[in-house]
Amino acid sequence: MSTSPSDPDLSARAAAERLLNLAPAADGLARRFAAAGHELALVGGSVRDGLLGRLGEDLDFTTDARPPQVLELVKGWAEAVWDVGIAFGTIGCQKDGYKLEITTYRSEAYDRTSRKPAVSYGETLEGDLIRRDFTVNAMALRLPRREFVDPHGGLLDLAKRTLRTPATPEESFSDDPLRMLRAARFAAQLDFTVAPEVVGAMREMADRLKIVSAERIRDELTKLLLAGDPRPGLGLLTDTALAEHVLPELPKLRLEIDEHHRHKDVYEHTLTVLDRAIALEDDGPDLVLRLAALMHDVGKPRTRRFEPGGGVSFHHHELVGAKMTKKRLRELKYSNEIVDDVARLVELHLRFHGYGDGEWTDSAVRRYVRDAGPLLPRLHKLTRSDCTTRNRRKAAALAATYDSLEARIERLRQQEELDAIRPDLDGNQIMRVLGVSPGPVVGRAYKHLLELRLDQGPLEHDAAVSALREWWAAQPEHQDAAAAL
Repeated sequence: MSTSPSDPDLSARAAAERLLNLAPAADGLARRFAAAGHELALVGGSVRDGLLGRLGEDLDFTTDARPPQVLELVKGWAEAVWDVGIAFGTIGCQKDGYKLEITTYRSEAYDRTSRKPAVSYGETLEGDLIRRDFTVNAMALRLPRREFVDPHGGLLDLAKRTLRTPATPEESFSDDPLRMLRAARFAAQLDFTVAPEVVGAMREMADRLKIVSAERIRDELTKLLLAGDPRPGLGLLTDTALAEHVLPELPKLRLEIDEHHRHKDVYEHTLTVLDRAIALEDDGPDLVLRLAALMHDVGKPRTRRFEPGGGVSFHHHELVGAKMTKKRLRELKYSNEIVDDVARLVELHLRFHGYGDGEWTDSAVRRYVRDAGPLLPRLHKLTRSDCTTRNRRKAAALAATYDSLEARIERLRQQEELDAIRPDLDGNQIMRVLGVSPGPVVGRAYKHLLELRLDQGPLEHDAAVSALREWWAAQPEHQDAAAAL
């Protein structure tokens, strides 16, 4: 059962019973705290998700006990204990399949220059709740007495699917500017509407995000992008100017007209490509694919040219966009693997359009597979998603053409071990045939044989040796040695 706009009068008692039935592990923990004279409450996202019928295995608690006291209370009871969050007042543990995080009542706020919140401990549950980001996350269940605590109307906001702040939005976002990104993330994750006064504060305080670390911004952006429907969250970031401090390339796309006039602007086209890429995912949310869809056209503003007759072109925007993508994702502190993979997809996303009606040679198809490497399945999805014409006949033709390309790739894969394209002779064989030692010559010979493999497909051993000797005969080193004799 889940809270919805049809049941806004859900009682506190009913809410408490629903939550306790979902989290039986909480009772045993609460009794230990009560016996030691401490308070404990299920709180925040756990309460919200429990009432929405989507509670997972991660449970959040708050308490008046300080972290060293929490450690003593869970030792011997929990199956595992960790204290990586102790600097922020949080102790984690595992029990009966649940991961529990227990945080001391606290308040946290930024000063005007700090990139990290200053944590101070609080004394009451009510004081802890008012410092939380949104009213739907400011509900609690006191344990073990099972008292539902909702001082800011979170239950009603949950039923209305509305995001408001417990304090004024200005106070809340001043305490932690990252909450503005969380508003966009919850809009995407939970399909919530952000209250007008909250949107207004986000717009007015967007510059405050500058003091938040890149790592925290990256983590919120990732959660937003991995939501079921990222579009509302991305739209909110753009409309409030928060995107200027997260992905400034995104709002700039609103200024560009797609060269085929298929969309009112490249921004809308980009969100459509993202939607289509998500629809093609077959194994859960794919961050690399979604980032590539979001960034695939960011090079267009820098490459826009007005052509005679009123047309617009964006020549080589994929190469410019790949460089811009690397720069942005590195600034957001994404891993090198993610940065490289996303940038490579952006670089390759237009390659298919040179395929025409199937004019590519087998050599071109091999290079397409070689250049994509393990990213080929994602490149297929990104390329298909980028074909967004409203002309049904043209859309069907593009889809059929790409079907043809994939079929050719599969045929070559079966014939040639296409996923592991390498020369027909390895480095040791090259040295034996040429009579040379390890060095630059071997690398150049290997590269030559690889190009030959891509152009002609697999060669028999004798043919590969003959081709290698023919290449070697034309090299300056060999000719100089022959002249010396």
